[in-house]
Order: sequence, then C-alpha cells, then structure tokens
Amino acid sequence: MRGALQARVLDEAAEWLMRLHDSGATDADRTACERWRQADPEHARAWERAELLMGKLGGLPTALALPALDRPARSRAGRRAAVARLAALLAVAPAAWMAWHAADGQGWTAGLHTGTGERRTERLADGSLLMLDTASAVDIHFDAALRRVDLRHGAISIQTAPDPATPRRPFVVDTALGRLRALGTRFTVRDDSGSVRLAVTQGAVEVRLHGASGPPLVVPTGRQTVLSAQGVAVPQPVPPEATAWTQGMLMADAMPLGDFCAELGRYRPGMLHCAPEVAALRVSGTFPLADTDRTLTMLASTYPVDVQMRLRGYWITVVARPGQGAGKNS
Repeated sequence: MRGALQARVLDEAAEWLMRLHDSGATDADRTACERWRQADPEHARAWERAELLMGKLGGLPTALALPALDRPARSRAGRRAAVARLAALLAVAPAAWMAWHAADGQGWTAGLHTGTGERRTERLADGSLLMLDTASAVDIHFDAALRRVDLRHGAISIQTAPDPATPRRPFVVDTALGRLRALGTRFTVRDDSGSVRLAVTQGAVEVRLHGASGPPLVVPTGRQTVLSAQGVAVPQPVPPEATAWTQGMLMADAMPLGDFCAELGRYRPGMLHCAPEVAALRVSGTFPLADTDRTLTMLASTYPVDVQMRLRGYWITVVARPGQGAGKNS
C-alpha cells in the first residue's frame, strides 16, 4: 500500500487547484502545474487525489462545495486559510469527503444553520428562544395548528414561550427518529447520526417514536433519554456536561481522550485526531469551545500529550509526549 502523502505536497496540490480554478488562470499557469505534476511521483499522486475530490464534489456550486475555492480571495491571509482547508480535505479518504459533502449540503438548504465552531441564537415568532450548536441545521414551520422545528442535524437548545395564538398550538421538535412535544419547557436535542439525545432542564417533554403505538414517554426536569432504532431509553439524570455547550464550554468528567478529541473536533475546521496510545487517557475539566487552540494548549499543559499541527492547524494529532507513558486516569 502506498504511504500517506506529505503535508508539503498536499499543500502544493491545494495551491495549484486554487490557482487553476481562479477566473484569472492562464495557459502558462496550466503548463506550470503540469510541470509540477510530472516532477515527482508524489506530486502526481496528490494531483490525482485533487481531481478525484473535484469529481466527487462537482455536483454542488463551487462556493458551497468548496469554500476554499470561492473567488476572488478577499485577502492574502484568507487565501492561505482557504488553501489549508482544501489541503486538509485532500488528506482524508473519499468516504470522509462524501460524509462532509452530505452534511454540508444538508445544512446549506435549511432554514437556519450554523458553520463549524459557530453558535447562533434566534427568537422565534412566538417568543421562544432557539440556540443552534456548531454545524447544526433546522427548519421552522409555524402554522395555525402547530409550532414545529425540524432538526436536520446537529444540536439545539430550546426555551419555549407561551403561545400568543388562540387556541394555543403545541410546540414540537421533529427528529429523524421521533417527535418531541414541549410541555412548558427548556431542553436540548442532539442528533448523533443514528440516535437522538434529549435532555430536559425545565418542565417536561413528551417523546414518541415515529410509527410507535402506545402512550408516549414523558421525560421530566433533570432527566435525559436517547431515541434509537431499538426504542426510547429509560430516562437518566442529566449530567452537567450534556448542556455545557449552551454556555460555550466543553465539560469533561473522566472522559476518554479519544472521545474528548472527537467532541472538540466538532468545533474547529479541519481534522482533529487522537493517537491510539493516548485514546484511553481520562480527561477532566472545563474547556472553552470558542477558542479551540487555547483548549488544545490547556490539554497539552495538563496531560502527558503533545499536540502536533500540520497544514497551519487544519490537521491536528494528539499524541503521547516523548518519554512519558499515557495512563488511563487524569
């Protein structure tokens, strides 16, 4: 099997791809790119991957499918950041491109959506407050009979208000697995691609799986449940970390580092990986989501790990610090 492409080569391929998709590209640019491609077998491999990426994402408008190619570049720094984002895409497998492709396209057409690392709060027409977590998307449908929020993907927090309409309309959140009906409520909902997690912090929420018969489950204040293809789990106490994102924090209580990195990675562009040898290391603490670089610095200063950055921070690996073992407890 051929080894991984070097970060420098991926960076150069991304730069050439940017240049050739610019409206000002010339024949001289194309000739120079061809010389670069033929100069080294690794260059040819990187360019093959670049062309494959463009083919995979070719069905979307350029500005949506590859923000890195949005032209003209607004600044030199912006262009370099765009190249780094594109190089990070070139570094991952085609399956990852398609997962990103699907999620990005889903969010773009939604009524409300957030980008990676963004949180957004909206006051709805009835006075309810809706907060969207990172990379989340919803559609809002209010009519004479119902106040409905469709969760497309990601996570939301809702604080319902009394309905000003007469008669009062139910407030529901529709998810891929079931409908959640608010009963004077503050709650969070997260779609985890195969399961839906509900945490109630005020009031109660009525839960009914799509197509299910029998009475719905009512989840009271301070309880959470998970909806899955197997049914609705017995409600359990809501841990503080379940809703910490609404305050802009990632809270960990003896969380495996592999899980911590997966969660933190949702809030920053590019790729964040955890090396297998430190994945079981237990992490505890409260970390800012608005500044993930600071969180990674805090992590490296507290635990026996190093943070390796490539492609100007768009490809990060957390590894064991040389000369120190990585235990399983914080």
